[in-house]
Amino acid sequence: MKYIQGKYENTITILKSRFIAEAYRVNSLDEIEEILASIRKKYYDASHHCFAYRLDSTIQKMSDDGEPAKTAGAPILDVILKKDITNILIVVTRYFGGTLLGAGGLVRAYSSSASSVLEQATFYKLEEQNKFQLTCSYSSYQTILKMMKYILIEKTSFLTEVTILGYCKKEDYLKLQEDCFTYKIGDTQIQDLGVFAIEVPDDTSVL
Repeated sequence: MKYIQGKYENTITILKSRFIAEAYRVNSLDEIEEILASIRKKYYDASHHCFAYRLDSTIQKMSDDGEPAKTAGAPILDVILKKDITNILIVVTRYFGGTLLGAGGLVRAYSSSASSVLEQATFYKLEEQNKFQLTCSYSSYQTILKMMKYILIEKTSFLTEVTILGYCKKEDYLKLQEDCFTYKIGDTQIQDLGVFAIEVPDDTSVL
């Protein structure tokens, strides 16, 4: 299961028809309705606003918005399902260019639009990681940044000392402790805050 973050947009033109695809990270049905309303307002003069969404991996819906049945919403949803993405809304707004594409042409156009916008996206996956709090000196902080690239820093506080709230893979937590000794960061204090499922970049995603 994969996620995107933020918003992505891409436009393709096929036989003078313009297809504007927008992909959003969404977390609720209310949020989806707000986005759809804003797109309809923004592109008020468009021919169609076709969309598909998948929420919490169990809720999904598609709309052809006036295009022939199963030629728009279905191919958009198919792209989402094939790439195993959840909590996502893809809207493809069409400005009709005067040439009919036929059922097969529409399916290809809406599928291509959805795929093209996702080519821009960075994907994330849920992964169990060790959360920790690490307190150190300012000089030790610079060493940590340089030598411990495997940690993910969520928040850093700079007071008389530096406090890092971060994550690392469960198998790397012992390495973190060992590296503090190896790099002679003797004033570092590490607190194990437990294991949590967090979103991390999915480097295995291939579109």
